Amino acid sequence: MQARNVELELRDLDKDPLTVAELETLIGDRDYREFLNPRNEVYRERKMKERPPSRAEALRLMASTPNLIRRPVTIAGKQIILGYDEDALKKIR
Repeated sequence: MQARNVELELRDLDKDPLTVAELETLIGDRDYREFLNPRNEVYRERKMKERPPSRAEALRLMASTPNLIRRPVTIAGKQIILGYDEDALKKIR
C-alpha cells in the first residue's frame, strides 16, 4: 500500500482495542458475523459457525478479545475490506 502512495493509519488493536461503540459504527448495517475471525480460539471453542452469538454479544466479545476480529481491517472511504484480500486491496486508490 505504501508503495502505491496510499496513506495508512495503523492501529494496534492489542494495545488500543476497539470499543463496542466503535465496532457498532464500523460494522454499521453490515453482517457482524463477517467481522468474526473463524481462526480464533474463542470462535472455535464457542462453535460460533454453528451457533453465532447475537450482535450485542459478538460486539462485546470483539471489544474484549481483539483477536476475534478478522484482520486486517482496511477502510477506504465507505469500503471495508476484511482479512487479506489482495484483489480488493489492489483496487484501493
